[in-house]
Amino acid sequence: MKTAWFLGTAALVFTSAMGLAQDAPVDLLPPGFNQPAPSPTPTSTPTARATQASESGPPAAAETPRPGATQSGEIVQPLPTQTAPSRANLDLSNLPTVEELEAMSTDELDELLGLKPKFDIPDAARRSTERVGIIAAGEGGLAAGSLARQPAPLVRAILAGTNRQMVSRWGHILLRRALVSRLEAPSGMDSVEFATLRVEVLNALGEHVVARALVQDVDTADYSPALANAAVRAYVGSTDIVGACPAVRLVDTGREDTEWQMLAGICNAYAGEETRAQNDLRRLLNRTEDDRIDVLLAQRFAGAAGRGRRAVTIEWEDTGPITPWRFSLANALGEPVPSNLLEDAGADLHRMAALTPALSPAQRAPAVDIAGASGILSASAMVDLYSQIFAEEGVEGDPALTASRLREAYVGSEPVQRLAAIRDIWSGGGEFSYGRVVLTAYAAARVPVRADFADEAGNLIASMLAAGLDGDAMRWSGEVEQGSLGWALLALADPNRSTRVTDGQLDSFVDDDDSSGQQKSRMLLAGLAGLDRIDDAEIGEYSDRLGIDLSAPTRWTRMIEGAAAVDNPALVAMLAGLGMQGSGWDQMTARHLFHIVAALRRVGLDAEARMIAAEAVARA
Repeated sequence: MKTAWFLGTAALVFTSAMGLAQDAPVDLLPPGFNQPAPSPTPTSTPTARATQASESGPPAAAETPRPGATQSGEIVQPLPTQTAPSRANLDLSNLPTVEELEAMSTDELDELLGLKPKFDIPDAARRSTERVGIIAAGEGGLAAGSLARQPAPLVRAILAGTNRQMVSRWGHILLRRALVSRLEAPSGMDSVEFATLRVEVLNALGEHVVARALVQDVDTADYSPALANAAVRAYVGSTDIVGACPAVRLVDTGREDTEWQMLAGICNAYAGEETRAQNDLRRLLNRTEDDRIDVLLAQRFAGAAGRGRRAVTIEWEDTGPITPWRFSLANALGEPVPSNLLEDAGADLHRMAALTPALSPAQRAPAVDIAGASGILSASAMVDLYSQIFAEEGVEGDPALTASRLREAYVGSEPVQRLAAIRDIWSGGGEFSYGRVVLTAYAAARVPVRADFADEAGNLIASMLAAGLDGDAMRWSGEVEQGSLGWALLALADPNRSTRVTDGQLDSFVDDDDSSGQQKSRMLLAGLAGLDRIDDAEIGEYSDRLGIDLSAPTRWTRMIEGAAAVDNPALVAMLAGLGMQGSGWDQMTARHLFHIVAALRRVGLDAEARMIAAEAVARA
């Protein structure tokens, strides 16, 4: 009945619009809709008898509620109320003028009005920073609480002082593992600061891709200005320019340098503000006298975000040496970098190139030796890259020749042919020839143990140990001559050695050592002493003979000994990295090697200790 009445009323409204407009206002709601709902009448608690009746027989018919009445069980949520601000509390003294408002950018207006977002992740999806890292203890990382009870000033000083490359490939691998482990911050240190210090070290090592993964384990809302700057370096180093935009747009770093302004323009373009971005970059180009090519590259990158394509001509002449920023932008755009600039680039830039996905395998090949020798690339990754080069048609030059020789090293019909191919690969490494030693590790493991190959046994063993193939290397233990390089490497790398090195064995190696300053003999003595594979009498005798003092204390030696004494692998690994910085093994002392190897062995990192000691002898 009520429904029919309502439909009839609606029809009357639409057919009698003129009449209603001329008469006095008429209430169009049905009766009862404009009256407040009566308060519900409290009902008494049902008695046991009533309950029993309802369970044994059919329920009584419910009374039809009146329109507008509140039914039993409903919850009425009160509307939120907000008290209007008092005029007396408003501060109008700092309001910008109309001219200032017109000159403000969108971001500046959002900042003024309090509309600028502080984070880009919903509250329910935000993550804790109690433990930051990408490898948990069950995945091969170090224990989460390794540094939780260590003093913050000590850990801060160690990480802040680690700002150069490692002389040791295995030292680099060990330090990287410690830095990316899912760790708690040291006592008294903010977790974001701890993450920042670790990212800075990874950037210094050339591990930009790993550093990017580490910063992505922290929500942007928790970034500090220092972490934002470190994150930008990681993103630029991994040629992921747009990936840096959350940090650039959401974190107030206070930076106004040219690189930051270029990043801001690019990020604004990819946030949908292309016109504003191009205007900002155009003004920046007009103000820039040096490095104009950087701004031009930024303009082209920002233009790719919109519908139009801005014609920007890139000319490399007279631009000076290529920088990481320039290299990253050019590769992100697919802009070829002249080969002469790449040839003159430093090792840091080549470490970037080795992992740049925009480059073809043949273009990455010259950088692979550097990345392999540094520890950034594994032997398997290097073989994969050269396999792609071999399968690609039209590749010429040294990359194609190396790929062909590497294939011969694996599938040559005769062991002599395979060994000859391995020798050819070793001879083409140049300044970073150890990268070629890493490249041939698995091919060297396939060479049969034969007496007529004994002259190359030392180099073959060094190649296998570069990839950690100590089991394969030990097959040569019966063929290597006592006192040879192969014998020395196996004496250090043997995982099950129980006998100690004798005076006569060490004497023959020292007598035949023709390395500069007998550096190989010094490293061998330090490695054997650190692994506890030689008696104290021999240590004293050969220390005097070689002119070294393994036990002389320094502040660093006392710290790494203390870390080993409390069985803290993470702290030992970081201190080892601090002591292995340098551009070559000529900057590494036997005393440092002794303390590093001894400390690693004491905290259970025996495999790393053996590989570092063997690498020191092979590369000294």
